[in-house]
This record gives sequence, C-alpha cells and structure tokens, in this order.
Amino acid sequence: MLDFRLQVFHVVAHLLNFTKAAERLSISQPAVTKNIKELESQLGIRLFDRKAGKVLLTQAGQTVLKTADRVQVLYNQLEFDLNVLKNQFGGQLKLGASTTAGQYVLPEILARYHRAFPDVQLTMQNANTETIEQAILEQDITLGIVEGKKHHPLLSYTTFIQDEIIAIAHKDSKYGKLGQVTLEQLVRLPIVCREKGSGSLEVLEAALAENNLSLADLQVEMMLGSTEAIKGFLENYDCIGFVSITAVSASVSSGEFKIIEIPQMEILRSFYFVH
Repeated sequence: MLDFRLQVFHVVAHLLNFTKAAERLSISQPAVTKNIKELESQLGIRLFDRKAGKVLLTQAGQTVLKTADRVQVLYNQLEFDLNVLKNQFGGQLKLGASTTAGQYVLPEILARYHRAFPDVQLTMQNANTETIEQAILEQDITLGIVEGKKHHPLLSYTTFIQDEIIAIAHKDSKYGKLGQVTLEQLVRLPIVCREKGSGSLEVLEAALAENNLSLADLQVEMMLGSTEAIKGFLENYDCIGFVSITAVSASVSSGEFKIIEIPQMEILRSFYFVH
C-alpha cells in the first residue's frame, strides 16, 4: 500500500548508502537509483547530493524525510489495526537486544512469541546497549531491550525485568575460595569486566561511584565483549569477574563458578524496553 518510491527513499535517506538500501529492500542498486530519480522527477527537486563519495540529503530531502517518517508510522499503524480486525498478525518485527538480554533472557520468550504469531517475521540484532540505542534512532530496528540506565532523551524507556550484577570467580581459582570481600580488598584484586558501551559496565561504574570509587581504582586486567568471554577468561586466569546473575545462574548452580559477596555494594539494574 505504501508508495514504493517513497519507501525506497525512506530507506536510502536513513542509510545514506544506495548499496545497503538495495540489500535492505532486496532489489538491485540500479532499481534503487531508478526509483529515487522517478521520485525526484515527480517532486521536481533533488533529494540527494553526492560529495566526495558520500550520499547526502539536500534540504528538500530532509523535508521529505520528516514526512516520510510520519507516513511510515501511520502506515504501520494502519496495517496493524486492519490485521487486528481480521484477527491476523503478520509483517516484520525488528528487535534489538543488549548482549545479556539477547543471549540469556529473550530466547525462551521469542520461542513462545513465534509459536503464538508464526506469520510475524521476527529478527533480532544483538549488540551492546549503546549500539542498540543508536540502531533505534536510525530506525534500523523497531524495539530494543537494553540494560543499564536510561540514556537518550529522544527514546522512551519502560521497565521490563530486574537484574543484578555480581562478582564471581572460577571454582579452581585461588579467589574461588573467598566467600566475600570488602571494598578495601576489592581494589587490590585483579578484575575482568564488560567493555565500554555495555550496560553491565555502566551500572558497575555507578555502584562504584556511590562508594566514592571509580573504575580506575580497580585493577582491571581486561574488558571483554560478552559474559561467555568473561567466563572463559576466568576459567584460565586467577581473577574476579563482574557479570549478570541472569547469565551465570546455571554455572553457579552447577558449582563451576562461585559468587563472591561484596556486602558494601549491591549492584541492581533493570532491563528496559526502548523505542
């Protein structure tokens, strides 16, 4: 129902790349160029400029994009409302999830959703919180599930579930015999944690700040991009890791990893729906 030329323009305007737009739309690059030229001819004005190999929106293109964004939202709502009346649920749902949520929280939920709505084409991008928020702003995904604190003023956040960041050590590590440590002891121990941009690191830094500490006060041996990477590191190095309790509950229950209590510091956080 949505005019295809306007749809092509909408994708190109957000990606600013004709090749990527062709891949997204599953058409050829010449077809993308043809539709843009036809739209420009219909409107009587250029929508894109090419400078130094880059695709840029003209002032007219920026104006059209604002309207195209609203048209896309209205079309999606119309399609949804009509499907509800017909008791049909289809179309695409593009999700994005921060690393922990995507690996440990959502798979079971997505399976139940797919059984209930098999005609919905469901995809999920998995990256750290910062990347997911940016993908929503660029309209690459429809809905995100992120961890940490609320960030961007143009995004809306709704609490999903609660989580906790805990300190763990491998059962064979010399630190695996520790039942608990004080903050004074913690700053002298080797630490591995998540990378910059992750929600897990953000809430750890916030908890440290509440105790007048910073990440620079810790003996950080390494920052890694996933909980599984941290677990693998802890299996082979005497160190303490900070991870989500949701992500390691099975490994803790089996005795492979030990929780190290830090009585002075409780690191609680929420997972949020963000759009």
